[in-house]
Amino acid sequence: MTAGTSGRADGGLGRALIRRLPLVGTALGLVLALWLVATNDVGAVAAAFGRIGLTGLAAVVLVRAVIVFLCGLAWARLLSGLSPAETGIFVVLRYVREGINVLLPVASVGGDVVGGRLLTFWGVTGALAAASILADLLIQAGTQAVFALVGALLLTRLDSPPATALAEWMLHALAIAALALAAFFAIQRSGAARFIERHLAGLARRFARETAPSGGPAGSAASVQDALDSVWGWRRWSPIAQGIGLHLVAWGLGAAEIWIALACIGIEGVTIAEVLVIEALAQAVKSAAFPIPSGLGVQESGFVVVGALFGIDAGTALAVSLAKRVPDVVLGLPSLLVWQSLEARRSAGLAR
Repeated sequence: MTAGTSGRADGGLGRALIRRLPLVGTALGLVLALWLVATNDVGAVAAAFGRIGLTGLAAVVLVRAVIVFLCGLAWARLLSGLSPAETGIFVVLRYVREGINVLLPVASVGGDVVGGRLLTFWGVTGALAAASILADLLIQAGTQAVFALVGALLLTRLDSPPATALAEWMLHALAIAALALAAFFAIQRSGAARFIERHLAGLARRFARETAPSGGPAGSAASVQDALDSVWGWRRWSPIAQGIGLHLVAWGLGAAEIWIALACIGIEGVTIAEVLVIEALAQAVKSAAFPIPSGLGVQESGFVVVGALFGIDAGTALAVSLAKRVPDVVLGLPSLLVWQSLEARRSAGLAR
């Protein structure tokens, strides 16, 4: 075998492993989730979940719907004045992004790639759609890191060695994350983004083709770098700040899901600060395990570990985590149907 053939084989093997990573992550997460349930009192978990009731679960779903709605508004604000698509389109597609990410065996950004492609159905260029996803993901990650920092700082107030150790670990992890996010932003704002663009060129061209009429020229002459420069333009600080603020509010609302579930179960004495800590740290752990779709098993582990710091037993913590899974299904399934409907309508239109 020649060196060139060997290199192509190694590259093909690497790509195959990357494609299978979400499936492997799903299997590992499922095993972890089943192990957590099996090693705890299944009856206690079921009893606690049953006490939440349909009313409590409906309230949790409503809160999640508001959270995704706010994230959709933040995405729309990011492209304010740059995109022909109306705000409602961004909101709908944000639900689609969320549904794909939480229900399908893809890495946690698979839905975002699909959402960017769908955005081109409303006349947004492929380059701008790709740039909007890159910028939106950066803002999401940055604001989630800020929220996790708040949780870690609140955790340091607990006079407990495990809480102190966890807070220190979180602060070190967030310091590394801050450097990574700063580097990612610097790349987007510098000529180094041309390197990213070479790897995204195929994606951007595919996005661009979706905007072209059947049989007509595809895409836009603008590059992803040009689109990123437009998104991050220094005169656009107001819509960017609004997007950041909306994301911060959305992450904070996630704590309301926990508070509702605990209140329905009958757990008293848990403060707002405590549910903020639980939500912030559980989300941070879930985000760190992004190769595992929807943080399956990882989210549950996070709730058990962090909940124990506040005297919440494992059965109750698992029930709360299961309650937070309900919106994934209730909101995610209709979102997948919307996605398939959009694809079908687009294919029919191009066929004509």
